[in-house]
This record gives sequence, C-alpha cells and structure tokens, in this order.
Amino acid sequence: MSLLMVVPDTNIFVSGTILSYGVPFEILRSWQRQEFILVTSEAIISEIQRVLRYPRIRNKYSVTEEDIWRLMTSLHKDAIVTSGSYEVRGVPSDPDDDKFLACALEAQADYIVTGDPDLLSLKYYHGVNIINPKDFLENLRLSQTITE
Repeated sequence: MSLLMVVPDTNIFVSGTILSYGVPFEILRSWQRQEFILVTSEAIISEIQRVLRYPRIRNKYSVTEEDIWRLMTSLHKDAIVTSGSYEVRGVPSDPDDDKFLACALEAQADYIVTGDPDLLSLKYYHGVNIINPKDFLENLRLSQTITE
C-alpha cells in the first residue's frame, strides 16, 4: 500500500512545533516516522516561518531561530515541496487558504489536514479530502492497523 500524501495547514506545524503533546505534535511525529508523505509549498513554508516569528509565540513558547531553522531544513529535506505553479480560487471567504488547495492539487495529495472552518466546510475539493487533525490521526492509525 502506498503512503498517503498529506498537506497539513500552518496551524498543524505551529502547534506541533511549540507543544510537545497533542494531535498536531502526533501528526508531525507520524510524518517524521515516515507514516505518510508530507506535502507543502514555499508559500506555506513562508507562512509557517512568519507565524513562528510572531513575538507572542516566540516569547510564550521560547521558539528560537534554531527551532525554525530545524523545521525548515526538515521540510526541504524530507517533504515534497511543490513548485507553486497552481493557482486556485476555492475559498471565497478566505482567499489566503487557497494556497493549501493549490498545493494539494499540484501534488495530487490525498488529504488537507486543517482546523480551519473555511477549509473544513469544503470537505472535499477536486479529489482531495479536507479533514480535521483528530480525524486524520484516527484514519492514519486505522489504516496502519489494517495493513499490519
């Protein structure tokens, strides 16, 4: 069975980086254990860096430039980074979310994992399932149980 291709949204990366527990952390650990293929884009990576550098996040969670550098290095080394050649207009209520749809379509990903209500309301977009983090982790665990 081939591995799922997954586009996590920015909040998965941020929460999974600043907290060493919870569903976003478990999703990132699953990726590091190569349980799925993580797909992202330069636009998403830029947003992750920007959010991790917010003073309130840096101060409250002690995020260092080294932490950010480590994540960026890991993404460029271990994830599929799309070229960003796709343009999508799929989230009228929040066009900033279109980058996740574009990334997923360009890579022909299986899932977008997000807690964002605008994206979640789509449920499915041109062959891509849009699912919340908890449900994704449950599906991932279930698929591993079936294939073992």
